[in-house]
Amino acid sequence: MTSDNNSKTKMSLLALAAMKRRGDKIAVVTAYDAPSARLAEAAGVDVVLVGDSAAMAMLGYESTAPVTVDEMLMLTRAVTRGSSQPIVVADMPFGSYQASDEIAFENAVRFLKEGRADAVKLEGAKGTLSRVAALVDGGIPVMGHIGLTPQSVTMLGGYKPQGRTAAEARNLHGDAVALQSAGCFAVVLEAIPAPVAAHITETLRIPTIGIGSGVACDGQVLVWHDLLGLTFGHVPRFVKQYADVATLTRTALTTYVADVRASRFPGVEHTYSMAADELASFEAELAAAASRRRGPD
Repeated sequence: MTSDNNSKTKMSLLALAAMKRRGDKIAVVTAYDAPSARLAEAAGVDVVLVGDSAAMAMLGYESTAPVTVDEMLMLTRAVTRGSSQPIVVADMPFGSYQASDEIAFENAVRFLKEGRADAVKLEGAKGTLSRVAALVDGGIPVMGHIGLTPQSVTMLGGYKPQGRTAAEARNLHGDAVALQSAGCFAVVLEAIPAPVAAHITETLRIPTIGIGSGVACDGQVLVWHDLLGLTFGHVPRFVKQYADVATLTRTALTTYVADVRASRFPGVEHTYSMAADELASFEAELAAAASRRRGPD
């Protein structure tokens, strides 16, 4: 698939790399179920990320840490059932790859075989580099993720931008190059100052996908609930809300409740009928049965 909405070809990693070379921007969105995946595909999205942000957006957790492999697999299966053209990338949740290369590989295989994902995403660099290399050597495509990495938010001192000093920027630049060398096909840059992200993007041969990291990135990603106005509570400053679906949904539900209480719903147009003679026969049978239960007068 290309960025042309009318294309019916499955997006490939080679096509994604070609988009970077041409300067074509890559559109990425998170999605967690089949209907959302269908809508993303119809809109021409290039990559669907089954993000561990589902922990908060869908499952009610307070952070991404508690979500399990099985929960992420369920969501990934739903997305791949609803989508055939975009690349589907599954987030590997906290604890599913940190312990060893072997555990990382076993869990990544599950996302491809059971979840039918095209690739997986791992957060961080340094200690993650051997995991990336092991997965890529085993034939599993890997997307990297540096900057603000939610799974490590406690160690980072909270949800705040990364790379705002020269030393931090230099480290992030080195991490991005290392992830490319380890075999990543793309890397997410989250909450990194725009000039730093621009330098990283210029250096790398692989695409960069920005979230709060400026327009110079090769592509952008937003969380489904954030861009549709379905997020309750704090919304990061880098989010652009493209619709207010929460208000529309609340209005629809409030109207529904009022219609039910006032017997305005369902109307005749929402019900099924039956032939008059069949209804008469049924009612006669009911009357006869009631008469037998009452007995003789």
